[in-house]
Amino acid sequence: MVLDRDLEATPWTERAAHRQWLLREADDLFRFFEAGSLDPDGGVRVPDTDGRPLPGGVTELHTTTRLVHCFALASLQGRPGARALLDHGMRALWERHRDAEQGGYVWSFGPGGFVDDRKQAYGHAFVLLAASSALQAGHPDAARLLADVTDILDRRFWEEAHGASAEEFTRDWQPFDTYRGQNSNMHLTEALMAAFEATGERAYLDKAGRIADLVVNRHARAQGWRLPEHFTEDWQVDRAYDGNPIFRPYGTTPGHWLEWARLLVQLWELEGRRSDWMPEAARALFTQSLADGWDAARGGFVYTLDWDGAPRIGDRYWWPACEGIAAAAALRAVTGESLYEDWYRRIWDFAALHLIDRRHGGWHPQLGPDNQPKPEPFAGKPDLYHALQACLIPLLPTDVGLAKGLREGRLATA
Repeated sequence: MVLDRDLEATPWTERAAHRQWLLREADDLFRFFEAGSLDPDGGVRVPDTDGRPLPGGVTELHTTTRLVHCFALASLQGRPGARALLDHGMRALWERHRDAEQGGYVWSFGPGGFVDDRKQAYGHAFVLLAASSALQAGHPDAARLLADVTDILDRRFWEEAHGASAEEFTRDWQPFDTYRGQNSNMHLTEALMAAFEATGERAYLDKAGRIADLVVNRHARAQGWRLPEHFTEDWQVDRAYDGNPIFRPYGTTPGHWLEWARLLVQLWELEGRRSDWMPEAARALFTQSLADGWDAARGGFVYTLDWDGAPRIGDRYWWPACEGIAAAAALRAVTGESLYEDWYRRIWDFAALHLIDRRHGGWHPQLGPDNQPKPEPFAGKPDLYHALQACLIPLLPTDVGLAKGLREGRLATA
């Protein structure tokens, strides 16, 4: 048998069959979350394993904002029903999460009102992303949401002396603690780029560049590309910090190195390819994440590492694989190197065989070291955002974000 070497060398994203596979996976995700996300009382639910809304009645800000972002993308694709879900999420943001008295957006609400009324940079970053995507999708309420959250971020969170965001406040804007985190600032970078594309206002892009320089060019570089997560108030690395095991775990998180690799390629493109350190750092972060985070024996990225690179939490969460897929696609596109194509395929192979739930729909949120699904720490199927972006980012050129690329018809489909 003679193998077609030219076909095997052709990147998957240049093959019509693979592009159609990605679109089918995105469609499966949308169908799963359409059925299990809406609360008739005005909130947004997390679907359970089978796709039904989880009980509880408490809606968290990152759940609402990610639904808005994703169904804004669906609306831009012309998906029937997407606009109704987008409308629902936009109402929840403006009427339920927004604090009309004190300003800003609270972390969670229930049938009786606010539940957790803290104001977090992480949540506000996703409000900015949601507003930006909704504006690209032509939603009539997006401009006021974007203006409001931009004002809050500028007045309450942005610390000009550091070129980054503070972390969180009480409802009446008293400092909650002195913690500073890269995770919220990483997602703010993503949102700032989306806001720049939605509005053309350079101030958004300038802030994104300053955050990237602080977190990656200074701190990650100084740590040999093992990106620190936790910082003191004056942005010194806090190696002893051990907070929430999901959102602020001890040590380092290689999935975030992959996420930054993808974001740096996008930022480099949006800035006009001026900052040579950005593609250098993207490649270094990707390489280090593979060296420390990928389990060569069983596959998948471990969740957290000790400071020497040894695994600490060995479970495999779904989102690092998603970010690895997106980063590999972006780096292959700008470098043409087969290394990134090889990893794009390898990570998708792992996701397809272990993370995508072919029986019930959606993705398993966590696997144990044996690659079998686990019931904790995440309940149900908590996320459309990461998995959807893993399906769509490889279909777009690297010089455009998701919402703008869809609005401009630049999604490669055939």
